[in-house]
Amino acid sequence: MLVQPYLNFDGRCQEALDFYRKALGAEVTMLSRYKDSPDMMSSGRVPPGAGDKIMHASLRIGDTTLMASDSECAGKPSFQGFSLSLTVPNEAAAERAFAALSDGGQVKMPLGKTFFAIRFGMLTDRFGVHWMIYLPAPQPAK
Repeated sequence: MLVQPYLNFDGRCQEALDFYRKALGAEVTMLSRYKDSPDMMSSGRVPPGAGDKIMHASLRIGDTTLMASDSECAGKPSFQGFSLSLTVPNEAAAERAFAALSDGGQVKMPLGKTFFAIRFGMLTDRFGVHWMIYLPAPQPAK
């Protein structure tokens, strides 16, 4: 089994994909627009003028694939009850990712040392997606 996050940006998906490309080096591996699906366009489920909005996209961040869409295209994405946790390889990567993702967003817990991590911080990005940036502390040998 495989569980993958599916983010609905409610009309801001292209902007989000562009942001994650720049902020995290994300790679868009698949993208289809509503206008590419005659069934969706004729179903009445796509708001008028939303043909260029994203019906489905897949993007790779490191070893993880996220999926995303514009969903109902109302322009009010809402992400509640979860966070995406980004584990980074070193302190420089933690600093870069935290700064990039928090640009235009809100820092919830500044990036810093904790009892369980070399670096840990929490933020909400400009789209309302909650992130935890994590550089784990070395584990003692058993």
